[in-house]
Amino acid sequence: MVCLVLSVCSALRRGTVHHPGIWIGAVLGLALCVPLPGIAQSGSTGAIVVDNFEDDPPRAFPNGWVFVDEDEEVRSYEETRDDGETMEVREADGNRFVRLITKGEALRYTKRNGVDFEWNLQDHPRLRWHWRAHTLPEEASEKDQNDAGGAVYVTFGSDWLGRPKSIKYTYSSSLPVGTTVSFGPLKVIVVDSAREPDTGAWKTVQRRIRDDYRQVFGGSPPDRPVSITLWSDSDTTGDEAQVDIDDIELLPPL
Repeated sequence: MVCLVLSVCSALRRGTVHHPGIWIGAVLGLALCVPLPGIAQSGSTGAIVVDNFEDDPPRAFPNGWVFVDEDEEVRSYEETRDDGETMEVREADGNRFVRLITKGEALRYTKRNGVDFEWNLQDHPRLRWHWRAHTLPEEASEKDQNDAGGAVYVTFGSDWLGRPKSIKYTYSSSLPVGTTVSFGPLKVIVVDSAREPDTGAWKTVQRRIRDDYRQVFGGSPPDRPVSITLWSDSDTTGDEAQVDIDDIELLPPL
């Protein structure tokens, strides 16, 4: 059975998410399980590919990623991008991936559970992706100058005030791997850093979503996260970021 996500979200304006007291999220929803055609499904024993970008032409915006504005309207890349923001497919050595570029700006685009892919944590508790950082904002810190050259969000729902509950996995300019930062219902986990070796090389990140949720929120997450969002920003520092992301997959239990 496929679950239809009825959007009840209100996404914030870009560039207002960089300090405590300002909540963020990409897309929120309320899951209602009904048969829904047109979504590729995998059995619980196999991986679900959220996107590997192989079906998109180079230099194009990747199909299926959307911007949801503060009025809950889904908007296109052409409608929402500003100068200094680029999200496009690139190709190298026969492999296609997406490149996020920001120059003193912030961008975020989302795929929605139940609309663009199917995700139940009981069957697929792990999230994995590959990324590499070419350029990260100088002197940025998730605790202070809050720019993240690359980030992957998982949004779960909302808190009692209706604010989005999300975990933001970041490629940090300065903080060590394992650092966590809390901005109310937004929780940041540093999963890669310029302090680590091989910045500029492809790296693999794999997270057990339930474990991370218990660590930063306490309790258990809903079985169906609402969305996955790709993020890049360099607007607080006024600097530049360039990060590649590839092979976003949902994995079954080990």
